[in-house]
Amino acid sequence: MVPPAYAILELTMTKTMQFEGQTAIVTGASSGIGLAIAAALAAQGAEVFNFDQMPPSDPQPGIPWRNVEITEEASVCAAVEGIVGERSMIHILVNSAGITGLTNRRSHETDTSDVRRVMDVNFFGAYLTSKHVLPVMTANGYGRILHIASIAGKEGNAGMLAYSASKAAVIALAKVQGKEYAETGVTVNALAPAVIRTPLVDGLPDEQVEYMTSKIPMRRCGTLQEAADMALFIVSPQNSFTTGFTFDLSGGRATY
Repeated sequence: MVPPAYAILELTMTKTMQFEGQTAIVTGASSGIGLAIAAALAAQGAEVFNFDQMPPSDPQPGIPWRNVEITEEASVCAAVEGIVGERSMIHILVNSAGITGLTNRRSHETDTSDVRRVMDVNFFGAYLTSKHVLPVMTANGYGRILHIASIAGKEGNAGMLAYSASKAAVIALAKVQGKEYAETGVTVNALAPAVIRTPLVDGLPDEQVEYMTSKIPMRRCGTLQEAADMALFIVSPQNSFTTGFTFDLSGGRATY
């Protein structure tokens, strides 16, 4: 049975507290996939900080919100330094903040300012946060970074030029960083979901969602539970020999 689309994960006490003592930053954790991942990390013992311009509509205990503009380097730098000053170490960074921008239009119909904004949030946000967290992780010899990409970054969704291009850049970011820091104890990976039922997806035109879902062999959207479960493995200590990789979460759409 598929769980409700927006159900926050209810992890039982039988689950291991494998992230106890770890400090995590999750961008875009005020809603959607980011919130699901943040809640799952907190439930397994991590101290999680939510970097988001938008305050959470349903604040979660143990996930303090920090008003951070991830497209502005000064804001990111100050926020990261603040966490390091309080906790001395950052073990996990999950870059989940993202926007689709205007959709359901061909390339010549796109708005240039909209394309720039999508690239700023989706790519530069991931670039800036990882840029300032990586020195902290490498200095301590341990870290897990997960960039949330998209199947659109692998295949390109018609009508979603800005989003597809930005997520392709995120995938390349993970590949480059995975190679650069492979000997430091820090892993950097990406996760490429197909359609996950989130408020962001609900804001898309029906025809855009139908187009994306029609390409999934399972013929359904993924759930927040499924996204969080995979993310937790990727940022766990157990995932120690995979870096620079893009994990599939696509219901069979991407088998490469």
